[in-house]
Amino acid sequence: MAKDKTLYACNECGGTSTRWLGKCPSCNAWNSLVETVAEAPTSSKNRLSATPKGLAPASELATLSEIEASDFERTPTGLGELDRVLGGGIVEGGVVLIGGDPGIGKSTLLLQALDALQRANLSTLYVTGEESGAQVALRSRRLGLDNSQVKVLAEIQLEKILATLDAKRPAIAVIDSIQTVYSDQLSSAPGSVAQVRECAAHLTRAAKASGVAIVLVGHVTKEGALAGPRVLEHMVDTVLYFEGDTHSSYRLIRAIKNRFGAVNEIGVFAMTEKGLKGVSNPSAIFLSQHSQPVPGSCVLVTLEGTRPLLVEIQALVDSGGPSPRRLSVGLDRDRLAMLLAVLHRHAGVSCADQDVFVNAVGGVRIGEPAADLAVLLAITSSLRGKALPQGFLAFGEVGLAGEVRPAPRGQERLKEAAKLGFKIAIVPKANLPKKSDSSLAKALEGMTIYPVERIEEALEVVRGF
Repeated sequence: MAKDKTLYACNECGGTSTRWLGKCPSCNAWNSLVETVAEAPTSSKNRLSATPKGLAPASELATLSEIEASDFERTPTGLGELDRVLGGGIVEGGVVLIGGDPGIGKSTLLLQALDALQRANLSTLYVTGEESGAQVALRSRRLGLDNSQVKVLAEIQLEKILATLDAKRPAIAVIDSIQTVYSDQLSSAPGSVAQVRECAAHLTRAAKASGVAIVLVGHVTKEGALAGPRVLEHMVDTVLYFEGDTHSSYRLIRAIKNRFGAVNEIGVFAMTEKGLKGVSNPSAIFLSQHSQPVPGSCVLVTLEGTRPLLVEIQALVDSGGPSPRRLSVGLDRDRLAMLLAVLHRHAGVSCADQDVFVNAVGGVRIGEPAADLAVLLAITSSLRGKALPQGFLAFGEVGLAGEVRPAPRGQERLKEAAKLGFKIAIVPKANLPKKSDSSLAKALEGMTIYPVERIEEALEVVRGF
């Protein structure tokens, strides 16, 4: 028998090579080539060239201003936090890719959403490739979804799934998961680069042709990125990441890409015995409950998409000896080292021989530079052993020259803080509310705001408390 020809496919871009290489020649990713069996050509015609049933024929050349366009109609899922991340709900014909660690709650959340949509008289379909129908039914009863009419299909063959979608035409279908689906047109194993890319392309094309909204569940690698070729994220309309510690009861769902809404939106859920429940006031999660102010603690108002969140930044400065450590959880470690250099150079506060540990409470990850001022004030508070006053908060970006730069949408941040009872704020001078805005002045009544332009001014204000 003739030996099967092998190729090496890249996990990142899907590019192929006839021999193994340390670096992919297409996208320059290291250690991403995986051995696969080369596909034998069946015919000269491309398998995607045939026009599927229901897909509109190729359109004629048209001027952009003459094309009729309307806003996308959204169908709420019944879960408010999920709707927030999606931009208001599920879009007809939209394809959503959701990834997260094993056991984080992806299947639970989607089963709850499908049940809520079904109770709103919408046809739904749950395709499971990792569990049997009995296991899905057992989970639904455990979640308290009595008499659920969600249609369940235990199948991993792509052609049968597409035939079911075409016959039943549900409003929304969940494929759990894309790594278990395989196509008869390819001989490689399910989960391989070729299978994942091929199956996702067919399902995306079917969604656009029929108007069925499809949600794909994706596995993640040990680094936390979605498994499979990177082109998978480019094919879909929305990419969601499920985050959180499996030992904690709280879960975060974040939009990384959304063609129909804002990116970096965040939804917060609490895992209960009856499944995932939305948290309407997530700021309460990220604030520690201290009876009295403690040194090394400073509250920050961060912005996740369109939602302002209050997060407590904790810092611990301790004697470190000849090789001090710099460790941050939830914040960028390189930025922490840079901020310590700014603190030493422009404010005269040195931590050169001290261990510095910084933590964002609640497991939230903060990527925006508006956290700089709160981090520096928390570090200074821990170093001096003096607590910041009760009801204190700060936000602002700190530059290498020691200046405090404004944060976007500063007035909304202050409103959220005032709503939760905070009374003292240090903010960049450019974020100082205008006196002419009477409605804002009423919302911030009782709050004392200190505008600063440099880090030295902020530390001088704190010393006066």
